[in-house]
Amino acid sequence: MASKQAPIAAAVAIAFADSSIVVLALPELYGRFHASITGVSWVITAYNAAVAVTALALVLLVHRVDAGALLAAGLSVFLAASIGCALAQSLAFLIAARTVQGVGAALLLAGSLPVLGAKRWTLVGAFGLAVGPALGGVLTQAFDWRAIFAAQAPVAALGLLGAARRRPDAAVQEGPRPSLARTLPANACLGLLFGALVGALFLGVLLVISVWSYSPIGGALVVSSLPAAALAARPLETRLPGVVAVCGGSALVGGGLVGLALLPSASVALAVWALALCGAGLGLAVPVLSNAALDPDVGLTRSATLTVGARHAGLVLALAVIAPLLASKVPAAGDRALLRGTAVLLDAPVGLDKKIPVALDLRGAFARARAGETPDLSEPFNAHGARHDSALAAARDRLVGAIESTITRASRSAFFVCAAFAALALLLAFVFRRRLETL
Repeated sequence: MASKQAPIAAAVAIAFADSSIVVLALPELYGRFHASITGVSWVITAYNAAVAVTALALVLLVHRVDAGALLAAGLSVFLAASIGCALAQSLAFLIAARTVQGVGAALLLAGSLPVLGAKRWTLVGAFGLAVGPALGGVLTQAFDWRAIFAAQAPVAALGLLGAARRRPDAAVQEGPRPSLARTLPANACLGLLFGALVGALFLGVLLVISVWSYSPIGGALVVSSLPAAALAARPLETRLPGVVAVCGGSALVGGGLVGLALLPSASVALAVWALALCGAGLGLAVPVLSNAALDPDVGLTRSATLTVGARHAGLVLALAVIAPLLASKVPAAGDRALLRGTAVLLDAPVGLDKKIPVALDLRGAFARARAGETPDLSEPFNAHGARHDSALAAARDRLVGAIESTITRASRSAFFVCAAFAALALLLAFVFRRRLETL
């Protein structure tokens, strides 16, 4: 039975991963389509918004639909949309295809829970969300951004074959059902935590790739600390009371985001620790909250549909707040970084015969940055002898460090906003602690 469910479990993991899988490809998309930060962010927002809206719209109807049929329909739509995303030639078409992909994801996520069971569904969903950025980074560097979507098509196709081989034993859930109101606190906490994770899965990744100039695979290695910590925390979650796991997990997510906000400079070691705290919090809190949100008394398909909508609504809310905040902060930070870099170069004990050509090359690098590329600011120095000139090498290191630290601090307010989402989840869990104490 487990082997028959594996293709469906993989499709569920990919559907959850798609919430963040494109993050490491955003710099490439930014340059490829010559878009703004806000415009490119819609590649992520459109998917999550479509999942949230579709799932919440289905809550009142899904208990009258056969779960197997819902799963098959979702996998078919997801498969077609994944191919459309891979073939997109414009940002508008890509966003439209991502919207359709989100509709398919909502259907398959809702229909897959009765097939997989609550425990397996929760596990593969949390794992998929956590590994999304790392998986996207590997595919982007090994091939290009289109490979992210091309790789999803065969996963969806295998899931569809697996769904077709199943007997139609997921019966229609007819008749009146108890109210979903008792699951609302758990779903609200999940939505807030998923909104907080935007800081780790979106902001943290952009910081590593776009500001610190790591390759997509390098960024994937840094971000992999999040899913690793989430898996490491799972055994501890089973030994803790539910309220302790949720409150402690929310606090760890918030603490990790505050750590990312207070990074003094481009410090990979500190970023790995902060992301690991977020991952550990995810591993502690999400399983408990998922168990509370998935209520068999109201039907697994129905409660799954509500919790899918709540989780992605939290992601969309956080993205809606953060994207314009970044768009307003980053350009000003770029100007400050350019001024600091200019000052460092002018003060460097290097002759004009090297300063002038380096400055001209740096001007071209900054122009490419405004066009959406992620330029290597060390290259103008290396091209003019920094590998053999210690003074020029020192100027290079000071200039790159000054620019990275300036732009790193520009994302501070956005990280604090995400930490506030985690703090609200902690507060809500404390208010409804009696409900969690029974888990």
